[in-house]
Amino acid sequence: MVFETILYDVDRNVATITMNRPEVANAQSTTMIDEIDAALDAADLDEDVRVVVLSGAGKHFSSGHDLKAIVGGENADEWVKMRETPEGKFHHEQVMYYNRCVRLRNFRKPTIAAVQGSCIAAGLMLACMCDLIVAADDARFSNPVLKMTGAGVEILVEPWELGIRKAKEFLWLGETLDAEEALRLGMVNRVVPAADLASVVRELSSRIALVPPITAQIVKDTINHSADLMGQGDSWKYHFMAHHFVHNTDTAVRALATRREKGSMKDVLAEQRRVEPDSEQS
Repeated sequence: MVFETILYDVDRNVATITMNRPEVANAQSTTMIDEIDAALDAADLDEDVRVVVLSGAGKHFSSGHDLKAIVGGENADEWVKMRETPEGKFHHEQVMYYNRCVRLRNFRKPTIAAVQGSCIAAGLMLACMCDLIVAADDARFSNPVLKMTGAGVEILVEPWELGIRKAKEFLWLGETLDAEEALRLGMVNRVVPAADLASVVRELSSRIALVPPITAQIVKDTINHSADLMGQGDSWKYHFMAHHFVHNTDTAVRALATRREKGSMKDVLAEQRRVEPDSEQS
C-alpha cells in the first residue's frame, strides 16, 4: 500500500504503521490520521496479521496534532474549515481525534507503540491507545496544552496512566517525564536502548503473535471492559465535553485570536514540541 504520510509494512504476522513526517516531528495532519485509520483497516482485514506496531520515523514519535494546519489559511482542508464554528470544531475533534483514537484502543488485535524522542500531547494520547508501550531510553512524554489555554487534549489519559495525584502534577506543571520515570509510574512497559527499539518491539510482537488470535482478542476485550467498568470510557467522554467548554471560554478564544494575528505559530509549536529546531515547522 502506498501512502503520503505513513509507511505500512507487513512482515509475517506483524504489521507496522510508521508515521512518516519526520521534518515536523510526525505532527498529525488530517491526511496522516486518515491514513493511519486506513492502515488499521488493512491490518484488520489481513488474517495473517496478529500484531500491529505503531511507530514514528526520525528522531521523534509524535509532536501531537499539526497545529499549524489547524489554524487554517487558504490551503485548509474541509475538516479545518469546519473549525470556524463551535459546533464544527466539536464535530471535527469528535470524529478525527476522539473516535479515531478510541478505534485504536478497541482494535481487535494487540497493538504496540514504539516510542522514541518526543511524545507530546496528542502524540501521548495516541501512544496510550496502544496495548503496550515500549520506550527508547531517549523518550520524553509531555502534555503542555494547559499552558496553551487548553484543558489537555481530547482524551485525558493521564489519570489512568499515572494515577490521580501524579496526573494533576504532570498537567498543572507541564512536566516532561523521561523514559525511566514513565516506566516507574507504569505508563510504559519497557525501556530499551534507542538503537535496540525496533528489534525489541519486533521480538515482543513475534512472541505475542504466538497467542491464538481469538484468545488475544478476548483477553484484550476483557481487560478493556474492566477499565470501562472502572469508569475509563465515561471519564473520557466527560473530559471531551469539558475540553470543548474550555475551547470556547474567553481566555481560549482571545489566545487563538492572538496567535492568528501574529500569523505564525512558531512559538506555540516550540512550546508544544520541545524538540530541536530542525524538527519544528516554520
